[in-house]
Amino acid sequence: MFRLVIAAALGGLVGFEREYNKHPAGFRTHLLVCVGACLIMLLSMFGFQTYMEANPEFVNFDPSRLAAYVVSGIGFLGAGTILVQGYTVRGLTTAASIWVVAGIGLSVGAGMYIAGLFTTLIVILSLIFLNKVDESFFRVRKKSELESIVIHAEPKDTTLLSIIDIFEQHKVKVKKVMVERDNTSEKEELLRYQLKVLYPNEKVKLTSIDELYKLKQVHKVYSL
Repeated sequence: MFRLVIAAALGGLVGFEREYNKHPAGFRTHLLVCVGACLIMLLSMFGFQTYMEANPEFVNFDPSRLAAYVVSGIGFLGAGTILVQGYTVRGLTTAASIWVVAGIGLSVGAGMYIAGLFTTLIVILSLIFLNKVDESFFRVRKKSELESIVIHAEPKDTTLLSIIDIFEQHKVKVKKVMVERDNTSEKEELLRYQLKVLYPNEKVKLTSIDELYKLKQVHKVYSL
């Protein structure tokens, strides 16, 4: 019971940070994962002692087997927190935190309290402080390099593929794609594609825009 309570506390600490920042998996999810992993470890270490004592000649004891299944099986839960929106992937950090919390639960279940506590501190500090470093340095740098391009085109099945193909031919990195109906067009139904792209240089930018205009389904192209 003591180990389960410790696991709940450590998993809850990590989950609180995720919940506070409104991520897909929050306080309850991390707490439950940590407690569940701790319980599996306790079951693996102590759950079969009576049977093993009664049948010593038939049982080969390996307490790491159930723990190994936790490590591999937690990937399915982590995958559920990953969201793909266009070319943007979100939730990888939360998936990683769930995986680490499972490891913390296994450590506490095995009686490695110091390792579990130290790992929890590292995870919380990295989620809080490294996120601030990322926002203040890396994202500012990324925003300064990324450019927005808007394309008004006919809603055909090959339209987006043709646009992406042009950018790929010129080694333009597409970071995000947003699609919505073009309400400004009165003549015919069009879609408005807004892409966040990273051009290698100004020449490539002009060339790719010129080739976009050559697509029959494209009506208008401009940068924001």
